[in-house]
Amino acid sequence: MAADAGPSRARGPVIGVTYLLAATDVSCLFMQFAVTPYLARSLGLDTVGFGYLQTVFGILQLVGGPVFGRFSDQHGPRAALTLSFLAASTYYLILAFTTSIPFLFLSRLPSVFMHGLPGAQMIVTDLTTAEERAGALGKLGLCFGIGIIVGSSLGGFLATRFGLYTPTFIALAASLISAVIVMIYIPAQTKAKQEGRSHPPSKAGVFNFGELIRLLQFPGVMAIFIIKVLSGFPIGVFMLMFPIVSVDFFGLNAATAGYLMSYFGILQLVVQGFMVGRLTRRFSEDTMLLLSILVSMVVGLGLIIMTNVFHFCIIALPMVFSLCVSGVITDSILTKAVPPSETGAMLGICASIQPLIRTIGPTIGGYLYKHYGVPSFGLFNIIISLCLLMYLVNRQSTRNVGKNK
Repeated sequence: MAADAGPSRARGPVIGVTYLLAATDVSCLFMQFAVTPYLARSLGLDTVGFGYLQTVFGILQLVGGPVFGRFSDQHGPRAALTLSFLAASTYYLILAFTTSIPFLFLSRLPSVFMHGLPGAQMIVTDLTTAEERAGALGKLGLCFGIGIIVGSSLGGFLATRFGLYTPTFIALAASLISAVIVMIYIPAQTKAKQEGRSHPPSKAGVFNFGELIRLLQFPGVMAIFIIKVLSGFPIGVFMLMFPIVSVDFFGLNAATAGYLMSYFGILQLVVQGFMVGRLTRRFSEDTMLLLSILVSMVVGLGLIIMTNVFHFCIIALPMVFSLCVSGVITDSILTKAVPPSETGAMLGICASIQPLIRTIGPTIGGYLYKHYGVPSFGLFNIIISLCLLMYLVNRQSTRNVGKNK
């Protein structure tokens, strides 16, 4: 089949299809995020129970990300993305017939293999050169932004007009169609052209977590990975608390809060879809990473002095810029630091960061907000960003000294 011919024959079309699949996957997921709280409430699940439901989802994604990455490295992107969309279809199928709280929790189990966006990152990483990679990964942010906007708005519309279960059936159909598209258009292997036979993939099982630790021990990988975790952690905690902040601090109703999140999605679409690629062509990755940390410090200051929603709308632009740039650049650096045969596992490890934040973030965010208010998030961000800035400057100075010798 044409799909087996590899990236050399259909590199551009394959990347285009990959972007489409990523946008579809995110749209389906956010359709569910828009209606799941109402479905949970209709089944009698209280706020504490809903928190447990979100924690279960986060833990499953946390465990599944690295495993999915190794599965992609060993069996190819077609098998990995097919697995992701079939797992999503199972998730939506169970949810579509959920009439009790136990079934609601059961529907979360397939999410351990639902990693459509990381799967798309793996394909884009394999099919782009080192110089193109940051820009190409940035364009996936365009897909993510479109998915947030389309999924959130369409999910709310369908649920209001046709019932709570309608978005689930639409997502189920879209996921099954996506699985068929993967089988037709995505090559069985995308690594062959880049890696040849010089870096054969590890033969250890996909559940061998020792292999993941080995990847983090490659030169420079652990440091960049820690930077990736810490650079997004304070803002990630703040965004987890944002639904509460929007009501208690800004005094917004549900509709206005929804519009604000759509605005946030549009900013991400513009920044990651159009700005990141252009900037990475003009500046080095080290410069871009340093810039993102500096901007993050400005964001922290803004959160400290913020008093109303208009202030947040201004702060949102540098906030999105900092998050997008640091996320894309660190992904690019990390995939270049490991053998091409193991970039999937590396991206899988990176994909576990957001579930980790969703798992432990609410506890930290709740404590900060309860005892110190919204400014504490800004101070937390400044402290972390300042430490990262000092490390990056020292790292760059050490490199320059080494080159001069």
